[in-house]
Amino acid sequence: MNKKIISVFSGTGLILTAGIWGFAFVIVKDSLDYVPALYMMAFRFTIAAAALAVIYRRKLYKLTTDYWKHGSILGLFLFLAYAFQTVGCNYTTAGKNAFITTVYVFLVPLLGWPLKKSRPGWYVFVAAAMSLTGIGLLALTKADSGFFSINRGDFLTIICGFFFAVHILFNEKYGEFEDPVLLTVLQFVFAAVFSWLLSPVTDGAFPLTVIKNSHVVISMLYLGIFSTMLAFLLQNICLKYMESSLAALFLSLESVFGMLFSVLLMGERMSVQGLFGCVLIFIAIILAETKFSFVHFRRNSPPGNNMV
Repeated sequence: MNKKIISVFSGTGLILTAGIWGFAFVIVKDSLDYVPALYMMAFRFTIAAAALAVIYRRKLYKLTTDYWKHGSILGLFLFLAYAFQTVGCNYTTAGKNAFITTVYVFLVPLLGWPLKKSRPGWYVFVAAAMSLTGIGLLALTKADSGFFSINRGDFLTIICGFFFAVHILFNEKYGEFEDPVLLTVLQFVFAAVFSWLLSPVTDGAFPLTVIKNSHVVISMLYLGIFSTMLAFLLQNICLKYMESSLAALFLSLESVFGMLFSVLLMGERMSVQGLFGCVLIFIAIILAETKFSFVHFRRNSPPGNNMV
């Protein structure tokens, strides 16, 4: 199969991944009416861990003490990120939850600055300023007192973005020397364990009615198999055959799909100010991820010199 066809399939796979993740925001928002946040995460990561472990069962014999230690750390950060995101979604719209989560895009290089001793490029700071402005337009509302405030759900979603950034940095650190598939299985396992342990404390007794509700069961299967396990596999396979700047562009469509599905399926509405904020955030994502390197400008050149 030639490279062009492989590239088309890879791009399609990454767009599909972004669509799966975008649709998950609607599933989460809808399911919160039936399942408490941490129990939802417990179901999600248990299903994903079990499915991925079955697929890669022949690799499990390679697990060492370091894998378990690093998997537990990654699982903790993954748990915290999804906990703040899922609880936050309970107090804000699915569309806003999708867009605000993307603060991790510029937080990764900023938080990585002291860790890697590598100063981010100018475009990261520009993207950060644009994204913060977009979040302000999207999330800040004027109270009766005359002061601007941010609602609980949007604030929790910003915190979730911070933990996603930390998770990405540690994932990169450990994945450099260890099998990323095994690390992923273990972090799913530990995220599930943390969820099951804390669910009774934060959400009360196990919701037995959930098991009898076919709508909720299908939603949990979607979050576990499609949004977590399958999306991970698609992303990793397609990234092997796609230029990184284009891959980042396709994956950044997650926030757009999240907003689109929330409007079409949940009837969510957004003000012109909020919509402009979303546009700013999306442009900031693309700038931070790609520096617009996927855009090629053709320059005029002397005859016989076909430079592009």
